Amino acid sequence: MTRAFVLSGGSSLGAIQVGMLHALFERDIAPDEIVGTSVGAINGAFIASRPPTVETAVALADVWSGLRRSIVFPANPLTGFAGFIGRSDHLVPNANLRRVITRHLDADRLEDMPVALHVIVTDVLSGRELRLSRGPAVDAVMASAAVPGVFAPVRFAGRQLIDGGVSDNTPLSHAVALGADEIYVLPTGYACALTEHPRGALAMLLHAMSVMIAQRLHVEIALYRTDARIIVLPPPCPQHIQPIDFSHAGELIARALDDSRVFLDWLAGSNRPADATAPAARLLAHDHP
Repeated sequence: MTRAFVLSGGSSLGAIQVGMLHALFERDIAPDEIVGTSVGAINGAFIASRPPTVETAVALADVWSGLRRSIVFPANPLTGFAGFIGRSDHLVPNANLRRVITRHLDADRLEDMPVALHVIVTDVLSGRELRLSRGPAVDAVMASAAVPGVFAPVRFAGRQLIDGGVSDNTPLSHAVALGADEIYVLPTGYACALTEHPRGALAMLLHAMSVMIAQRLHVEIALYRTDARIIVLPPPCPQHIQPIDFSHAGELIARALDDSRVFLDWLAGSNRPADATAPAARLLAHDHP
């Protein structure tokens, strides 16, 4: 049996995946393949370059605890103005994010990862969705996380690449194409219990993308559920944290860990594999106040 982990995008909500990974590793559930998009590519690269242990999940939690909006999306008036008047293709410099990724990757190239890592990106010129499995790891991950208009496209193997979430934020199809028989999906969900609308253009953009992403995941699960056993871990819901807010990583990790433990324990005592997709419905059925 080949087991794949599929990690979606979601910006700061990527902290949710850390709690999910902790719960999976506690139960010795480890991937043979990892497919990641955007922040899922960042988390995926971290765990792909290390042993699939609780200690690895804790180390990733430590990284998240040090992240702030000012680190990931630093304000730069000159860069922002150049982007606004059309003299630049991005609003935010990506140097800080590159430093964070470089510091915490234990392998230089995708093909050198102890666990096979596949990163989803979008080609700017053709609009095509691409899967990167070889080449410089930092460049590949940076490309997958290059939110269009926010970060600059990344040049990779002669192509200009941007965020894989534009074309496929939860790349189930790639896990199926890679031959996975069992697929654990680690979605980030979205802020479904806001008390006020997101403030600022960047906050609104990231929130809108996270809502769109959840809708596509529901469709893809229905499309591929007969090709492999698909297990969707439940993201915290309801939740009010926006994908631009990095100050609640600890809360998101703790909630996701608790929810994932309950879900995986329930699943271990069940003989109904199809029920493992049930949490996907929670991404759309928000009937709470």
